[in-house]
Amino acid sequence: MPTKPRTAQPKVSPADRARSRKRPILKMTICDDLTVKTAYESARYSVRRLKAEAEDRPNEATVQAALARAETELTAAQEAYDAEAYDLRFEALPRTEFEDLKKAHPPTEAQAEDGYDLNVDTFGPALVAAASLDGLTVDDARTFLDTWSEGDASTLFNTAWGVQQETRTDVGKG
Repeated sequence: MPTKPRTAQPKVSPADRARSRKRPILKMTICDDLTVKTAYESARYSVRRLKAEAEDRPNEATVQAALARAETELTAAQEAYDAEAYDLRFEALPRTEFEDLKKAHPPTEAQAEDGYDLNVDTFGPALVAAASLDGLTVDDARTFLDTWSEGDASTLFNTAWGVQQETRTDVGKG
């Protein structure tokens, strides 16, 4: 079958590419069904372990069969996990907006004495809401940060904070 000749794509300058960059996005995946989450993580581990074993013993049929079964189990576990889990997505704020948000939440006198640069009680919910792509409000964020487990609340804040720190650049020799 004849193929169409390629047409040359106009070369986009690095400056134009830099102007059209999108801000980073991070997601926090939540799966509240511990049985489903554990089965998925266990199935992933089994496949990784059996793949390594299959590489070491490529001609051993029992290992290959065990790997095939584990991959089938992983597929089922992945489907169950995907049906149960959901994502909260966070986007980096424009740098000036992020700086203004920090300035809007100065530390209390006691927090300043403890070395804090901002009010940790009010900044967290404000940042989570501002960075949320899913419409989380400040009240939602405050409720989640106050009522979720320490680990989940930390992950929520750290995802909203972490996307602000996301780096997608390298400095090379010119």
